[in-house]
Amino acid sequence: MTPPARTQAAIELLDAIIAAAREGGAAADTLIARYFAGRRYAGSKDRRAVRELVYAAIRAAGEPPKSGRAAMLLVADRDPAIAATFDGGTHAPAPITNDEPRGNRGVAPSWLAGLLVASGVARDALPALVERAPLDCRINTLIASRDDVLAALPEAQPTPHAPDGIRLPSGTNVDQLPLFQGGAIEVQDEGSQLVGLAIAAQPGQRIVDLCAGAGGKTLAIAAAMKNDGKILACDTDRMRLQRLAPRAERAGAAIIESRLLDPGEEATMLADWRGTADSVLVDAPCSGTGTWRRNPEARWRLNQARLDRLQATQAHILDLAAALVKPGGRIVYIVCSLLDAEGADRVTAFLKKHRKWHAEPLSLPAGSVRGEGLRLDPAADGTDGFFVARLRAP
Repeated sequence: MTPPARTQAAIELLDAIIAAAREGGAAADTLIARYFAGRRYAGSKDRRAVRELVYAAIRAAGEPPKSGRAAMLLVADRDPAIAATFDGGTHAPAPITNDEPRGNRGVAPSWLAGLLVASGVARDALPALVERAPLDCRINTLIASRDDVLAALPEAQPTPHAPDGIRLPSGTNVDQLPLFQGGAIEVQDEGSQLVGLAIAAQPGQRIVDLCAGAGGKTLAIAAAMKNDGKILACDTDRMRLQRLAPRAERAGAAIIESRLLDPGEEATMLADWRGTADSVLVDAPCSGTGTWRRNPEARWRLNQARLDRLQATQAHILDLAAALVKPGGRIVYIVCSLLDAEGADRVTAFLKKHRKWHAEPLSLPAGSVRGEGLRLDPAADGTDGFFVARLRAP
């Protein structure tokens, strides 16, 4: 592909991504994969270059752009080499005119940026929310130590804060590494590793991961428990939960039981665990405002109605978790969001409803106090954004 053809391909992809964000369609990564599946002539360098253009445009546009071209013009306006590809040739975008509309440059839609600032995120910290994220992995201590992995991967560096984390060069094909295939490492952002430490899992415990998804934190808990005890990994998403079993087998995590839950029937389906768990991890569904570095188009998908629904879901899951904890047990509540409505305010509401519960102070290698918990953010901590709180039952 010529440089102009790459720019035109990026514009076509952006049109599809903008429409999907508006209509609740597939994620950008999925759309990019589909696009190139039907274009075998595009080599690996072409695919990488087009992907870079697409994500540069997405990161530049705070508000959902009207078109892929309007988004790409934000990149062209600051990169003469890209602007030169708008030459009107074969498979090239038409020449740029000075008066044609551009996307709105920014970090997020104005209403959402306002919520972030109201939640204590400084305006000068907002740009870090859409910067490119590093490639972090967690060492699976059931199989290897960090020293072992660092010795085997000279290109890796220890993460600044997480004790079992390493950082690899961007673009590394982790799934092709023998260490990954042998279960010694798992891709996991350093922030995710850090908030997972709040559960302080110990061998012999009974722990529920109530929103396990594909099991990233479940596997970390199994390693902390040294494969001694029992973990119940639950979710209402069959496809995500099905990914846990092969990951657990590869990691040598033998104490995990998976359980698919029906929405609205969770309490009945978890009756055998009622009042018996040492800890319940609630890695709740949320807006994902802390993960825009990886999914920048997600900020185009969020609206107030969806945010309200997420808060209701979070409250429901916390109440469900409270019934599973044994006397004196704990809930660890995590959201990958920087919004107080999903973090500090959600915990305050829980404690008002469950008055005999209390929040425990947390001490993690990074993060700052926010309400009754800790918050990590990209600007201050160099991680994805998270809120975490630990709640103790009477």
